Amino acid sequence: MDGQHVRKQLLHVDIHIDKNEPRKGILNLLSRLRPHWKSQDIQMKTFTEGITNQLIGCYMGSLQESGCVLVRLYGRMTELYVNRDREVEMFQVFHAHGCGPEIYCSFENGICYEFVQGTVLDDELLRQPSIYRLIAAEMGRIHSILPKCGPPVEPLLWTKMSHFLTLVQSDIDNSPAEQQCTKSSETLQDIPSFETLSAEMESLKRHLSHINSPTVLCHNDLLTKNIIYNHKEGVVKFIDYEYADYNYQAFDIGNHFNEFAGVTDVNYSLYPSRELQRDWLTAYLESYKHGTGREVTVTEAEVTQLYIQVCKFSLASNFFWGLWAILQSRYSSIDFDFQRYAMARLNYYFEKKEEYFGLTISQLTCSTFEGKL
Repeated sequence: MDGQHVRKQLLHVDIHIDKNEPRKGILNLLSRLRPHWKSQDIQMKTFTEGITNQLIGCYMGSLQESGCVLVRLYGRMTELYVNRDREVEMFQVFHAHGCGPEIYCSFENGICYEFVQGTVLDDELLRQPSIYRLIAAEMGRIHSILPKCGPPVEPLLWTKMSHFLTLVQSDIDNSPAEQQCTKSSETLQDIPSFETLSAEMESLKRHLSHINSPTVLCHNDLLTKNIIYNHKEGVVKFIDYEYADYNYQAFDIGNHFNEFAGVTDVNYSLYPSRELQRDWLTAYLESYKHGTGREVTVTEAEVTQLYIQVCKFSLASNFFWGLWAILQSRYSSIDFDFQRYAMARLNYYFEKKEEYFGLTISQLTCSTFEGKL
């Protein structure tokens, strides 16, 4: 099944929910989605892990019972850099292929969708071989979903990154009075100049565009809290598709590896070892090859080649989210030090740029690759 057969008109409810006092608006919404629910018996739980939007679970009885509805209130000004129509489309594509929850409706400042049963991953679970192999296999499965018939799809990366950079330039051009609203103890001078950022993006594009990484359906934001583990069924599911779209295969993987470093306190010493990466990539390639109808045998050379591509595209991931965090420091009302996060991402980008740009197949033959594990 390809993407063109799964889209349907989504219910839109013409209400706006007050993020400061959401219960009244949510009850109004639920009267349409769950008319058999009695308002006095509806329970709500606010999830606090996210740093972009507000997420509230609504349920009768227990949160883990079927029928729970998640209500997501979009973060302030996120419409500047998130394509909400595309997000809905991606929700429907992922769900149609058994890879994600059902989306129930949209409303003026958010969406409602199915609660995915299971446990949000933590950093320890992320490193367990039995878990990370499930994640690798699920990503391989998603990456093998074919696009709709038509012209070849283009990777999202450069268009989105250029858009972010344009918004950053606009942000820099704002008045100093406006710039005082950043929620950070660091000064704006810590952020590289627009000219530096622009030059780096062009450098990335020149280098990475020559790498033969396939364009596939990607999640593009696979941090720990976007992975749900269902221990009972032995499966993982990915949630939240704000950035899901067709993109470079190696970007999605490199982006996930970067997320091993965490969000609140970014620590790149937690970046996965080469040994873990190699095992992860083997499980991924087995799944991806199976999903695309190829022989599932995975060679050392294939793992090495993908490892190099992932290292290089992990640079683009750090740069991408560095730009994103600069924008969030301007617009978000969520209590999070976005500027500190931006600097952690960008500093690691500059730290690893020369090393990763220089990686070649000849450097990492099977024997030397194994010798460095």
